[in-house]
Amino acid sequence: IAGNGGSAATASHMATDLMFGSQLTDPALRVIALTDNQAAITATGNDLEFDQIFTRQLTRLAQPGDVLIAISASGNSPNILSCVVAAKAMNLTTIGFTGFDGGTLASVVRLSIHVPTRLGAYGPTEDVHLAVNHMITEQLKCAR
Repeated sequence: IAGNGGSAATASHMATDLMFGSQLTDPALRVIALTDNQAAITATGNDLEFDQIFTRQLTRLAQPGDVLIAISASGNSPNILSCVVAAKAMNLTTIGFTGFDGGTLASVVRLSIHVPTRLGAYGPTEDVHLAVNHMITEQLKCAR
């Protein structure tokens, strides 16, 4: 799961919820927030470029059958879009959580969860993204 700013916090929260909430399913989900390794992020930003902070991790960690959840209120974050391009090249399933008008992200992912909000309404967009995370986690628990 990847996201910037408030969406990075949502990505981290979502990874924890999905990993531990899915322990009730068989098999449990293996979930990683690409936002959580500060050393990898800063090394990539310094050595390569900031646009590659998630892509570099994804290409080393992802396995066939994996899913990338990309979170971006604007849907236009270059590092998120780069990660989606890499995920698609690896034949991963891509899911995008967007707000505002959906940006580019909404149109390039396999499944778009778009929260239509006014431009700049980060708080309400992020609130709905987190609520959707909680709904997904609860459904995993109920599917047991």
